[in-house]
Amino acid sequence: MCEQHHAAKHILCSQCDMLVLLPKLEEGHKANCPRCGTTLTTQWAAPRQRPTAYALAALFMLLLSNLFPFVNMKVAGITSEVTLLEIPGVMFSEDYASLGSLFMLFVQLVPAFCLVTILLLVNRAALPESLKRVMARILFNLKTWGMAEIFLAGVLVSFVKLMAYGDIGVGSSFIPWCLFCVLQLRAFQCVDRRWLWDDLAPMPALATPPRVGVPGIRQGLRSCPCCTAILPADTTHCPRCETRGHVRRKNSLQWTLALLFTAIILYLPANILPIMITDLLGDRMPSTILAGVILLWSEGSYPVALVIFIASILVPTLKMIAIAWLCWDAKGHGQRDSERMHLIYEVVEFVGRWSMIDVFVIAVLSALVRMGALMSIYPAIGAVMFALVVIITMFAAMTFDPRLSWDREPELSHKESSEHGKA
Repeated sequence: MCEQHHAAKHILCSQCDMLVLLPKLEEGHKANCPRCGTTLTTQWAAPRQRPTAYALAALFMLLLSNLFPFVNMKVAGITSEVTLLEIPGVMFSEDYASLGSLFMLFVQLVPAFCLVTILLLVNRAALPESLKRVMARILFNLKTWGMAEIFLAGVLVSFVKLMAYGDIGVGSSFIPWCLFCVLQLRAFQCVDRRWLWDDLAPMPALATPPRVGVPGIRQGLRSCPCCTAILPADTTHCPRCETRGHVRRKNSLQWTLALLFTAIILYLPANILPIMITDLLGDRMPSTILAGVILLWSEGSYPVALVIFIASILVPTLKMIAIAWLCWDAKGHGQRDSERMHLIYEVVEFVGRWSMIDVFVIAVLSALVRMGALMSIYPAIGAVMFALVVIITMFAAMTFDPRLSWDREPELSHKESSEHGKA
């Protein structure tokens, strides 16, 4: 029992590998890593009721969002309206099944699956333990790929683009979709990874008490990347969640660099090839990302032009430079400023998926602007290339092990490592 007790009160930071003694948290407070500031765990009030309420409300709003018209447009007396489910349908009909599949997966299926999983796990549904472990593993791996709120931002950008051509209106399902975006984010936030895994299965026992303030790699320990369990370094399979892991992600830099070079190769055609084609009175006009930014700027839509430029051109470029810089630093080059590298990594992780805004803008425009010979918009191959760039750079950030940037740092004192942040 004593060995089990030691394991339950400690945690290895997933970002810097520092072993921290967790304090007793009051409701609404969180524990932060004293070295890198990463949130280690949060003590939520009503940890079952809160996510249950948010998840149920979000699923209900998702249902309403798919039952009624989403947005509409009126040009020269011709009205066009579209539902959420019709948007991927247009992608499929135009032989862009890849874009339609990405839309369905990232915008609807992934958030819905995560919400249902939360409901089943936090309420201890009568399911086989092995199935619960699999669902929990999938939940925490998929959360990042839910892009409902990014799609909403793309819809708002589409409105500004279309205002020059006609009257834009929202349908009955627009407000439910906005509520769904907020509620699903709140449901994800209220599920703490460590609490959920402790509720599913006990923490594995440790043979010896861990040393606080010492990185796990220096005392023969590693953290399970899925359930946060502290394990001996030579244990490749976590006995609690059955996830395979190593002291450091295997071939982390090699995978990251391979994915980065792939993204760079695709980034050039993504910017040169047209991302959409506008058919206006029989005149087909292809448009690239940069051409769209220039057009919006020339028409006086400065905020939207800036949003598209930052999300679709500046962010992907800076993200690829940042990933290369992280790999360079992890190899032992540069100034070895671990705090700066950690900040860069956090920014890269957060902003990467927001580059999908332009892809969702094209999806909305292609589905809504169907005016026959008057005006129609179609997706083009550049949109597929750009979506691949965003997805591959997200994978590159995921395969990079941020602990590599901290491995050369000195150990903290026991007093420093026992401190924690509360909010």
